[in-house]
Amino acid sequence: MVRGEHNAYIPTDLIPEILSRLSRKSVARFRCVSKLWRSILSGPRLLFALERSNHEFLFFSSHSPYEKSPLVVTADFHMRFSQDLYPNFGGFTSGLIYFSHLQISKNECWQRQIYNLNTGRNMTLPRLDRYRKCNSFLGFDPLDKQFKVLFMAYLGGPDDDRILTVTTGKKKWRKIECPIRPEPSCDHWTCINGVLYYIGKNGGDSYLICCFDVRSETFEFVEADCFRNPQVTQLINYKGKLCGIDLTYNDSNAIVLHMWILEDVETEEWSEYVYTFPENDIYEKIVVVGMTTTGEIILSEKYTSKQFCVFYFSPERNTLRRVEIRGVGMKLLRMTPEFMHL
Repeated sequence: MVRGEHNAYIPTDLIPEILSRLSRKSVARFRCVSKLWRSILSGPRLLFALERSNHEFLFFSSHSPYEKSPLVVTADFHMRFSQDLYPNFGGFTSGLIYFSHLQISKNECWQRQIYNLNTGRNMTLPRLDRYRKCNSFLGFDPLDKQFKVLFMAYLGGPDDDRILTVTTGKKKWRKIECPIRPEPSCDHWTCINGVLYYIGKNGGDSYLICCFDVRSETFEFVEADCFRNPQVTQLINYKGKLCGIDLTYNDSNAIVLHMWILEDVETEEWSEYVYTFPENDIYEKIVVVGMTTTGEIILSEKYTSKQFCVFYFSPERNTLRRVEIRGVGMKLLRMTPEFMHL
C-alpha cells in the first residue's frame, strides 16, 4: 500500500461486531447504509425479562453474537415495571410483549396489555371478566399481519373460550369453539409460521400439543406422550418446526439435552435426539431459550446473582460457547429470556 493512502475496507466478519455496539437511537440511521447492515441490525436478538430481588420487572435485549465474535455483548434497556403493578408476564411474539395480568393502580381491576418494543407504545385489551386461574396466549398470523390473543377458560369454571384480533380497529372478544379442551399445563407457548403451540393436559397422565392456526382460528392436537416430562418441556422453533427440549443430568453430572422434533402434524411423527454436553463450568440452573439460524441451541441461566451469561450449544460440532451479557445489572432474582426478531 502506498504511504499516505488509507484502506477503507472493513472485513465482513467485523461488521456485526461493530454494529452490535450501537445504541438503539443509532440503529435506525445505520439500517439505511446497505442491505447487509440492514439485515444485521434487523436480525434476531435475545430479549430478557428480568425480575430483581425487589420484584421489579426490567426488559433488555442484546444482539446474538456471531460465532467468531467476542464472548461479551452489551444489552440495551427497554422498560421497567414497578412491583406495585404486580405484572404477570405472559411472553413474547414477533416483537410484542404480552402481559396476561397487570394492575395499573390499586383502585383499578386487572388488565391485559401488549407492549411494542420497537415503538415503545402499549395497548390495553378490552376487559374480560374471567376466573383468575386461566390461560391466554398471543399469536401472530404472518399472512394477514394480524396479532390475536387466545383465551382458554379454566376447565372447572363457567367461562367460555374467547379470541380477540389485536390489529383491527374495533377490538372485541369473540367466542371460539375448541373440540377438545385439554388444560394448558403452563403459560409458555411458541408461535411458528402462524401456528400457536402449547402443551395441554388431557386428563390423567396424558398430554397433547395444542396447535392453533391463528388465521383460520382452528385447532389440531398431537399426542405428546413422547416427552420425558411434558410439564417442564420447553417448546421452541427448530428451523420452522416445533421442537420440545428437556434437560437432565446423567450419572456423571453432565447435562443431557433431549430433543423431540414434530416432523408432521397429520401423522403425528416425531424425531428424537439426545445430546450430552461437553465438559463445562455451568453451575446455575439453565433453561432453553431458542435456536439460531445456524442451528445452535441457546440456553440461559434462570437464577443468578453474579454475572449474567447465555450459552450456545452446537449439536453438530458438540461445542458449547459461553457469552456474557453486560448492562443488565446485578442482584437478579429470575429471568425469562427469549430469542426473537425485534
